[in-house]
Amino acid sequence: MINITYFVHGTTTDNESGLSSGWNDVELSDLGKKQSIELKELIKDKKFDVVFCSDLKRAVESTSLTFENSVPIMIDERLRECNYGEYNSKSSEVVEPMQEKMITDRFPEGESYEDVKIRIEEFLKFLKQNYDGKSVAIIAHKAPQLALDVIIKNKTWEQAFAQDWRKRKAWQPGWEYILD
Repeated sequence: MINITYFVHGTTTDNESGLSSGWNDVELSDLGKKQSIELKELIKDKKFDVVFCSDLKRAVESTSLTFENSVPIMIDERLRECNYGEYNSKSSEVVEPMQEKMITDRFPEGESYEDVKIRIEEFLKFLKQNYDGKSVAIIAHKAPQLALDVIIKNKTWEQAFAQDWRKRKAWQPGWEYILD
């Protein structure tokens, strides 16, 4: 069994502009840096054996600000956001309504949410082989977290999208998953 605590990266300049970054490698905003530093205090009583993060700089910087010098940090590209292809860094008002159509269809020159799920399944197999009995933190993006809801919590993609905490503005300092 592996205990996973999932964190989302801090707010980015794209987030503040109402854009869906996808694979666009954007920076954290000043607010995002502050959030990542404050997260360290909010989770100070949690203990992790390792932290994994996406290779996109918004996740790397969030991870560094929250966990540097406290636990080993591993960067893993499988934890990237969905590649929205031609829609990377386009208005969230355009990208968000497309989600359910892109469960199996790929964004033009990008990937589908099922592609993200395959990446996350590969990552979880890696965790099972190498981190059984450990407590793992992950800092990444929306699509990988929704993929965990689909894989571990047995939600459909439609349920994961509908119940996404972002719709309710219900951020919390970490979401818990158990990988058997």
